Amino acid sequence: MNAVFLAAVLIAFVVAGYRQITVTPAPDAAAPMDVLGLAMIDAAKGSVTLAIGLVGVMALFLGLMKVAEAGGLLSIIAKTVRPLMVRLFPEVPADHPAMGAMIMNISANVLGLGNAATPFGIRAMQELDKLNPHKGTATNAMVMFLAINTSSVTLLPTGVIALRASAGSTDPAGILPTTLFATICSTTVAIIAVKLYQRFTAPPETAADAADVAEEAQPAESGTLPAEPSEPYPVWVSALVLAVVVALIPVTILYGRAIAPWIIPGLMVTLLGFGALRGVRVYEAFVEGARDGFDVALRIIPYLVAILVAVAMLRASGALELLITPLGAITTLFGLPAEALPMALLRPLSGSGAYGILASIIQDPATGPDTYVGYLVSTFQGSTETTFYVLAVYFGAVQIRRIRHALAAALTADLAGIVAAVAITAYLFG
Repeated sequence: MNAVFLAAVLIAFVVAGYRQITVTPAPDAAAPMDVLGLAMIDAAKGSVTLAIGLVGVMALFLGLMKVAEAGGLLSIIAKTVRPLMVRLFPEVPADHPAMGAMIMNISANVLGLGNAATPFGIRAMQELDKLNPHKGTATNAMVMFLAINTSSVTLLPTGVIALRASAGSTDPAGILPTTLFATICSTTVAIIAVKLYQRFTAPPETAADAADVAEEAQPAESGTLPAEPSEPYPVWVSALVLAVVVALIPVTILYGRAIAPWIIPGLMVTLLGFGALRGVRVYEAFVEGARDGFDVALRIIPYLVAILVAVAMLRASGALELLITPLGAITTLFGLPAEALPMALLRPLSGSGAYGILASIIQDPATGPDTYVGYLVSTFQGSTETTFYVLAVYFGAVQIRRIRHALAAALTADLAGIVAAVAITAYLFG
């Protein structure tokens, strides 16, 4: 992240400086360096505003997660999907709280809950860091989790569906099949990329170190956790659960718009009800978890300021525009029009910036939400993640500075998602 941050700032400064010297602005227009400076200040303010806005969301969902953990739900889920998770995360003990937190995060992303998935992801990173013998360096498990998180299979891109509906789309949920296809492809590529790239970066710990840290971390987490990993459920139970999830895919595609409003309220009622049935004092547990969410949201502010200011500088300086113009002529030949290219390039950098581009495209009468470009940019928004934001927030929450192959794997997954989105959108709507 050090190299990425420094490169973004220097490129933006050089481009803005060149335009300041060589371009004469209109009498009523601000000079390029003035624009750059104002963008930096606005981005810094916006970073803090964003973090403060996340305080409530993180407090809510970390409170719910604390109730679920106290009731043993995370352990139940972890044992159910253990056959898959132990293969993806061999360094993490099967009954460790990190397993449950990762599953909750991935599940929230699958349901398109957006920021609601962030508290679960941060909690997962915090638990994974307890197994990390070299603080400040990302482990293989952290990198795998982040790559899956940034490319997670999505059944319900609820935010995009709502925006398309507000833009007058006759089929707001029409992006469900394209989003599902693109995210399946990007998640598959993410897993393969992590396994491949980790061969070229030295692992930060030996197996003996990881075992020692796991042994020390587990008992300290909660008195309700067993000292030794408990037996997983029979394989047929895991297979049955997987079959149910697969069966939900066509149901989601057909009735996703009707289901979407029930997800977040239903999640709260389900988790609190589960905790109550298991004898948990849900109010006290919720408040304890919410307190942790408040602390985490404040801790990530410096990381948000750094990455969002760098992105704002690239946009305000015109550096992104210089990249888009020549690339657009090439990508159009492969089904990616120049109008959609800014969305593809900006999505990994800035969620709010990409959302703004999406809104402007589908609300433009010349384009609209139900054209090929409208479906394509909607699929981009629903099937790719703000990679640099996720890196900054998740790794920032546990002070990870050496990210190893995390960025390369995440960007590879982003590229796969974009290619898959172009392919499926061209097939269905081209």
